[in-house]
Amino acid sequence: MATIRDLISVIKTLKVTGDIDQSVTDIQLDSRKVTPGTLFVAMRGMVVDGHMYIDKAIELGAVAVLCETIPQQIKPTVTYIQVFDCEDAVGPVATRFFDNPTDKVRLIGVTGTNGKTTIVTMLYNMFRALGYKCGLLSTVCNYIDGEVVATDHTTPDAVTLNRLLGRMADEGCKYVFMECSSHAIVQKRIGGLKYAGAIFTNLTRDHLDYHKTFENYLKAKKMFFDSLGKDAFMITNLDDRNGLVMAQNTRARVKTYSLRSMSDFKGRLLESGFDGMLLEINGREAFFRFIGRFNASNLLAVYGTAVMLGRDPMEVLTVMSTLTPANGRFEAIRSPRGYTAIVDYAHTPDALTNVLTAIEDVMGGKGQIITVVGAGGNRDKGKRPLMTKESVKYSDKVIVTSDNPRFEDPQEIINDMLAGITRGDMLKVITIVDRREAIRTATMMASDGDVILVAGKGHEDYQEIKGVKHHFDDHEVIREIILNEKNDVI
Repeated sequence: MATIRDLISVIKTLKVTGDIDQSVTDIQLDSRKVTPGTLFVAMRGMVVDGHMYIDKAIELGAVAVLCETIPQQIKPTVTYIQVFDCEDAVGPVATRFFDNPTDKVRLIGVTGTNGKTTIVTMLYNMFRALGYKCGLLSTVCNYIDGEVVATDHTTPDAVTLNRLLGRMADEGCKYVFMECSSHAIVQKRIGGLKYAGAIFTNLTRDHLDYHKTFENYLKAKKMFFDSLGKDAFMITNLDDRNGLVMAQNTRARVKTYSLRSMSDFKGRLLESGFDGMLLEINGREAFFRFIGRFNASNLLAVYGTAVMLGRDPMEVLTVMSTLTPANGRFEAIRSPRGYTAIVDYAHTPDALTNVLTAIEDVMGGKGQIITVVGAGGNRDKGKRPLMTKESVKYSDKVIVTSDNPRFEDPQEIINDMLAGITRGDMLKVITIVDRREAIRTATMMASDGDVILVAGKGHEDYQEIKGVKHHFDDHEVIREIILNEKNDVI
């Protein structure tokens, strides 16, 4: 609980009408969740304008409204707080309402196109193994120490985010590890938070349906590092051409990691197999249960972060060697017929390249690679043919199928994915709209020593079709097929 006076002390207001000394018991962006004593934030979203629901929020008991335009008809019992931009204001207000949770926890943010989930999950699991209570905010799930909290977005809205961070602080979490999406950065969902450290992984084409240009996407990521305080640290990937660009204007202490160049945290991949890799980090060798150069890079980021947080390097390597991949990140499932199926969230051209080259490296030219791949509907259409091109480049056979078509026709998405593929490449490609049947067909095509990559959905356990989520889990489909194979063998 806080007074309106206290909450508005952290923002610049244009006009305030009403009693600023009355107490606020909650903050809500959704008018349907308003209860008596709530401060309602009238956000102008891309689809819905919260100003349309001010009256509804007041009917349900809102005592204050944060808005960009004060209604013509005002209620004398309600306090109206006018600001230039609600997106700018809501983060600091929410942080203040939930008693500045990032003053009580050490918050680490991770951004980039690929690797965010793997890195935050490894850090969360490692610091819990070291005996600390921790929070996790990721694409896969949110955790308050061991408690699961469901999530719909990579980064929640500012109010939900601060509510979660407040609970984490109240329950004794010392560290919180968090994915920071480009949408969340641009929409200022992370405004008002204080970061102890931040990691940049890489930058490749993604989310251009939202950002429109790659330059805008880059600027969105860079905004995060530009906003860091001088007491924070930043760890950036020298192997990405934008690694140092991200650090240009930051006030944070900058550290680097690399598999190719001299850096603060230097790695060298020594051996790789489907059971893991032998990696040298800063002169020390250790075996990790992760696969591929892209994961070697992720491991360096995790190692560097733990060291920057004051942990002993040998202790860090020891615990890291016990960690396993996040759900849906390069998960290998072995068939009794001798092939290996790998489930991975790869849903960008670069991510597909990373996973497929990792598979190629491990296979060493033996066996064939069969890739099952689709693209999400109502998202960046420009990456669709690029995804197919990368799949064809590194695979012996490609099955183009449905992902989450959302409100698009799955066949039209597949047609987009095939655009620009040469006649020669088409000899490698077949199309099967039904994802279950596509996976089944891949297993029928596979022989002993082959690898099937089922890409795009990873941890997701649904398919979204015409706005409705239907249960669908790539892991379940593959295991069901393998169980039937075992029964056939018996």
